[in-house]
Amino acid sequence: MIINHPHLGPRDASEFTILGDASLINRPDWQARDADDAFYNYQYLRDNPAGLHRELWFHEQGDRSWLVVTRDTVTHAVIAVALASDIAKAAKAKTAQKTAPKKVAAKKTAAKKAVIKRNAT
Repeated sequence: MIINHPHLGPRDASEFTILGDASLINRPDWQARDADDAFYNYQYLRDNPAGLHRELWFHEQGDRSWLVVTRDTVTHAVIAVALASDIAKAAKAKTAQKTAPKKVAAKKTAAKKAVIKRNAT
């Protein structure tokens, strides 16, 4: 199987070590209320699908980079390859975009409460 490394070009799969499901990039928040359950699920519960699957691969015998490889687990055809760092940055940016409106709304609510409190006194 050939993996087309984003920086180094086509490489044989024997240069890589597979870690498993690419969802491991999304590590749970250790301070969350459900951290125990979240880490249990993160550590032990994995999908093993037949068909398209995103996996983490480590370029052990090369530049030591982490890749997210999308491949068909039935035919072993590699569909897409991306640097794991790029995937993680994109996920953080997406999360930040989702939480930004909530933070703005919370500030507006706090400001309204402060105005009401001032007017009440």
